[in-house]
Order: sequence, then structure tokens, then C-alpha cells
Amino acid sequence: MAEDKKRGEESVEDGGPGLIYMPFVVNEELLDKLRLLSYETEFIKPLNMKNLSRHYFAIATNPGEQFFMFTSLAAWLLRTAGKDFEQPQEYDDPNATVSSIIAEVKKYNYSVDFPPSKLKQGAGEHCLYVLDRLADEALKATNFRWARPEYPEEEMEEENIVEDDAELTLNKVEDNIFGVHEDEEFEDDEPMMDLEGLSKLNQKNDLKSKPEEIMESTTDAADWKMEVERVLPQLKVTIRTDNKDWRVHVEQMHQHKEGIESSLTETKSYLDKLHDEITRTLEKISSREKYINNQLEHHLVEFRGAQDSLAETKERYRQASGGVTERSRLLAEVTEELEKIKMEMDDRGSSMTDGAPLVKIKQAITQLKKENTQMDIRMGVVEHILLQAKLKDKTSQNKQVHTAPTTASY
Repeated sequence: MAEDKKRGEESVEDGGPGLIYMPFVVNEELLDKLRLLSYETEFIKPLNMKNLSRHYFAIATNPGEQFFMFTSLAAWLLRTAGKDFEQPQEYDDPNATVSSIIAEVKKYNYSVDFPPSKLKQGAGEHCLYVLDRLADEALKATNFRWARPEYPEEEMEEENIVEDDAELTLNKVEDNIFGVHEDEEFEDDEPMMDLEGLSKLNQKNDLKSKPEEIMESTTDAADWKMEVERVLPQLKVTIRTDNKDWRVHVEQMHQHKEGIESSLTETKSYLDKLHDEITRTLEKISSREKYINNQLEHHLVEFRGAQDSLAETKERYRQASGGVTERSRLLAEVTEELEKIKMEMDDRGSSMTDGAPLVKIKQAITQLKKENTQMDIRMGVVEHILLQAKLKDKTSQNKQVHTAPTTASY
């Protein structure tokens, strides 16, 4: 498991320039840990998400999607580590979600010396730091232990050399002389025979096999030559070269050295010629440049003077344009006020010369007269009705008065 490290130790200032690419390495290690936790079946499939790439959290591509993936993965790792942490939703408050994740990381005694806003990006070294620590804790909770690496044994490529039955090799010759195999000699740790011992052994064999009388050949010379010509192609000795032999490498080094030296002499002559041509060309260019500078010196002086006068003219124009702008603004304000006054004067003049209000007044007076006449008529009608009512009351009262004595007399 990776040990807890402070974020300050991972800064570029304390290390070399290779630490710029450290997030990519950490992302790959995190992906290996997630595969050990079976995140494809436990995390990806239930949420219907895509598999993470090797550098998903190392490069910021889509902050919203990466932040949701970061919070969801952190919540799953916390649940795998035995914590009761709810699955975050897309519409949750990001500040609250990030604060709760940092609080859980601090409970594992990991130092978090960066602001929570760094995690809201969803990618970067800070997000990888949090996920890597949570993955370590999840592996601890599942009782996972890293085993020692087993390196595959490298098999040496054996040279398949087809040997003829009649072909003799140098190793076979030595085996016949020494009587033992080379591998057996190394296994038994027996001393190897040197040249002096070999010569003594050959002398002893010669003495034993030396005949007492001179042997005379009975074979015809022509038949002997024909037999020699027949078996001569088969009597060859091949020496298998070992690629690990230092003598082969030394010989190759000498060959390469000779090739480099021969190529260097030829190349050096070409380079010297090229150097001389470049030097002459540079000298011509510098002399031509000096000539052009001398010829155009007075033009350059005139050009500098024209540039200075242009700068002064531009400055005066800027100052004058500033005054014109201010006066234009004042003119616009005065014009606006004048337009308002003209509009008010037009309204008042039209109201004074227009007879429409007088006509309206006359019409109103006529209407009032009509209404007064109608009211007078209505008042007369009402008075007439009241008078008739009073007369009826009087007649009724008189009748009652005259009828009362008559009834009393009876």
C-alpha cells in the first residue's frame, strides 16, 4: 500500500521536472487498484457508466461529468471500506459533497492541505490524491495483500544448427580428446587439461600405438587420391560462435571503430569545405550589410525625424480630439434641451390658437340649458301632481265633514 505523503512533497519545486507527469502515473496505479476491487461489476454496471480511461482524472475535459464520476467513485470506495456514505446525486450541493468526502479522508489520518474548491474541478492531482488514498483503504478493508512479483525466466534462444553425420565440430573433437562433456566438467568441478597435459597425453598414446616394424602401404596411390577427393568435403570443422563471447564484441568494436574513422575522414573534409563556404558567405553578408547601412544612413535619419514628428502630431490630435469630444457632448445636451423647449412652445401655441376648447364649452352650455329645461318641465309636472293630490285630499276631507252631522242627526 502507498504510504501517506504530504502534498507539499509532491510539488515540482521539491522534485525534478518529471513530477509534471506524476498525475498520469498515479491515474494508472489507481485504475489497477480499482480493477483489483472489481469496479467494473460493482460500480460501473449498476450505475450504467463508461469504463474509465487510463488518464481520465489526469486531464480536465468535462468538469461536470468528471466531478460526478469523482464523487460517485469516492462514495463507492468509502462504502467498500466499510463507511456508511450515501450515493451523491447530480443536483446535490457540490460544496457539501466535497466537504463530507474530505471529512472521511481526514478520519483515516491523511493530511489534506489544499482547499476543497480544488476537488470541484473533478480532475487533477488533488482528486487523484483523494481517490488513491480511498482505494488503499478499500483494499485494506478487503484484506488484500500485494504479493512479491514473479519474474518470468528468460529462455536463451538456442541456435538450431543442422549438423551432418560426417561433419566434425570443434566441440566434438575436444570431447573425443578429453573423454568427458564440457557440462560434466563444470558440474564435477574437475580441473581442465591444459596444453602441456594434452601434449604429454599425445606422447603416451604415440608410444603405445607405435609399431615395432615399419608399416608399408599396399593401397594404390590413384585409389588413395580418389578416396581423399571423395571424403574431403565431409572432413570440415565448423566453429559455432557464441554471441556472449567478449572476443566477438571486441572484434565488432574494432570493425566499427575502423568504419567510423574512415567515415570521419571523408565526412570531415566535406564539413571543412562546408564550414569554409559558410564563413565566406557570412563575411559577404556582413560586408554587404555594412555597405547598405552606410548608403541608407541619411534615409534612416530622415525616417526617424519623420517618426518623431508623426508622434508629436498624433499627440496634438489626441488632445484636440479630446476637446472636440467634450464640446460635442455639451452641444448634444444643449440641443436636447432646445428641442424640449420648442416642443413645449408648440404645445402652448396650438392650445392658444385652437378654438376647439371654446366650441366644447359652448356645447357644454347648450347641453346644460337643455338639461335645465328638462328639469323645469319635470318640476312642473311634479308640482301639478302634488297639487292634484292635495285637492283630492281636501275634497275627501270635506265629504267626510258633511257626512258626519247627517249621520248624527239620524
